[in-house]
Amino acid sequence: MTVAIEGLLRDLAPQALGAVVRRFGHFDTAEDAVQEAMIAAATQWPADGVPDNPRAWLIAVAARRLTDLLRQEQARQRREDAVASRPPPSVGLNDDADDTLILLFMCCHPALPAEQQIALTLRSVAGLTTQEIARAFLVPEPTMGQRISRAKQRVKASGVPFRMPADRDERLAAVLRVLYLIFTEGYASTAGPSLYRAELSREAIRLTRIVHRLLPRTGEVAGLLALMLLTDARRDARVGRDGALIPLSEQDRERWDRAAIEEGVALVTAALSMGPSGPYQLQAAIAALHDEAAGDKDTDWPQIEALYEVLLTMTGTPMAALNHAVAVAMARGPQPAMALVEELAKDKRLADHHRLHSVRGHLLEMTGDVAGAAAAYRTAAQRTRSPQEQRYLNTKASALARGGATEHG
Repeated sequence: MTVAIEGLLRDLAPQALGAVVRRFGHFDTAEDAVQEAMIAAATQWPADGVPDNPRAWLIAVAARRLTDLLRQEQARQRREDAVASRPPPSVGLNDDADDTLILLFMCCHPALPAEQQIALTLRSVAGLTTQEIARAFLVPEPTMGQRISRAKQRVKASGVPFRMPADRDERLAAVLRVLYLIFTEGYASTAGPSLYRAELSREAIRLTRIVHRLLPRTGEVAGLLALMLLTDARRDARVGRDGALIPLSEQDRERWDRAAIEEGVALVTAALSMGPSGPYQLQAAIAALHDEAAGDKDTDWPQIEALYEVLLTMTGTPMAALNHAVAVAMARGPQPAMALVEELAKDKRLADHHRLHSVRGHLLEMTGDVAGAAAAYRTAAQRTRSPQEQRYLNTKASALARGGATEHG
């Protein structure tokens, strides 16, 4: 299968699934039918050519397969007869946009735990196989299969009709959160030998582009896409040739993706003019300040500190508070930041997190407390599951212990 056909099928998968579910219902069975239609297309199109209307082709094949599957369910004979008698679903020009967005809302149903929302989104909207999703999240394929199956069953049991939900704005927040979680797991893997898994971050960006295309005037959608682009633009500079982690302050900015930065800056600039700013827009604005600075010393830390203060009033999350403390240190010195960190250490959600100890090490290093900084870095290394972060933190601690303090960023 050519790369062009593979990309086309990935784009068409959620559109076809949305159209079939909207017409017939049976989300779980429809998903299986569309997957079989995708397999048929991957087999036939390279040899026979892409149909004039590939979306309609997929929908028609999936609809026929859905009818076959329903016929096999003897307990649902009446329902099967009703479905089989219906004409093929319409393929109006505007259906694909609505269907893709509705499908995302279904996969991010509030009744589903976050891990099931993520798995179902990657399976049904992104078109990844169960094996690919399991490999990305470093779990056995049967475990991921069960996770996806449970998610489908919950969606089916909820009885939610396939239409735009009345609480669209509330659901949209769940959709954006799932896309953000997929991106962050790809950009900064929480487990496994790789610092990042590009296939996940790329997929999150692709899906967020779809949502932005469908909701171009929604500021938080544009903000999230901008945040992803501005963050992912630094990916190639985060790892050295030996696989070692390179912190932001030490990265070669010539390796940053300038096209992604320009797009991200344009997106967040436009998003901030759409009305009241949300958390993703603020985080994107912070990322833009980092990316536009010529070097670490040229970064507008007072402005970043101010943006984190606004973000804290919105979210109150401990990680935002920790990032705010870092900005305070860079803008006003380590002493006021240390007081903030010590207060955060009382928060049970953050007390054992490796980043708190890493930031404490950074602040102690800034004050000249070499022994204290080395101890904090070692503690941070013990608490992270990332081999690259462990290596970086232990290297920092060892350098300090030898009296050769290095810059931390």
